[in-house]
Amino acid sequence: MLREIKSAYPVKDYHLILEFDTGEYKVVDLRQFLKGPVFEPLKDPSYFKQVKVDHEAGTVTWPNGVDFDPDVLYIRSFPLRLPGEDIAEG
Repeated sequence: MLREIKSAYPVKDYHLILEFDTGEYKVVDLRQFLKGPVFEPLKDPSYFKQVKVDHEAGTVTWPNGVDFDPDVLYIRSFPLRLPGEDIAEG
C-alpha cells in the first residue's frame, strides 16, 4: 500500500489522529502495540505526546527512535468522524 503520514495529533488514552497522504484523517489506538521494553516510555502520557512525523519515512516517531509501519497504522485505524457526520451506508 505504501501509505504516508502527513500529520499526527496525540489524544487521550494512547490514541493518535493521523492525516494520511490520501487526505483521510483516521484514529488509531496504540495501546495494542505498547508491549516490550522499547515501548515502555510511550506509556507515560507526557512522553506519548512527544510524537513527531518523520516526513522522510512517512510515519510517526518518538525521541527514543520508536516508530510504526504507516501501512499497519492505516489498516488498524478508523476514519475520524466529526459530530453530526452521517456514516455512509453501504
